[in-house]
Amino acid sequence: MNIKEDKILLPEEVRRILNADNKEIVDLCKQTSVLPKKNKDGQLYFSLDEVKRLKRAKENKSAVTNAIAAANGDSQAIVSNLLSTLKTLENSLTSSVEKVLDDKLEGIDDLIIEFVRCKTENESLKSKINELNKENFNLKMAVNSFKPVMCGLYVKKEDNNNNILF
Repeated sequence: MNIKEDKILLPEEVRRILNADNKEIVDLCKQTSVLPKKNKDGQLYFSLDEVKRLKRAKENKSAVTNAIAAANGDSQAIVSNLLSTLKTLENSLTSSVEKVLDDKLEGIDDLIIEFVRCKTENESLKSKINELNKENFNLKMAVNSFKPVMCGLYVKKEDNNNNILF
């Protein structure tokens, strides 16, 4: 499989060098974007560089085919390896997310206890305000029940129910 040193190779020589039929050469040309040229007689030819590229593409293609064939024999091992890798990745991600959540939520229990304490304190203050409002109302009514007489003297008047306020 020696490649000739002249710059122009005819299709027959390319078939012999690549040990391939026309269909395979066309496929290789599509892969490598090699377009054969035509001489003035209309005959196709390839340059030496193009043939080298086609030969490299064929070698790469055969290497990939061999790797795929070898992989088919070991497909179960590859699948098992992928599954174990995925399981390890899943466990790693789960543990890291769990750790981050634990760190972020570490103080939440203390916050909830503080919130409950504040809420009960707020309720007790509301009830105290209600009691003081009632007491304030009763005191205002008691003050209003006194009628000024003269010279700063006041007389207590009775309410409508004949009850003395206070």
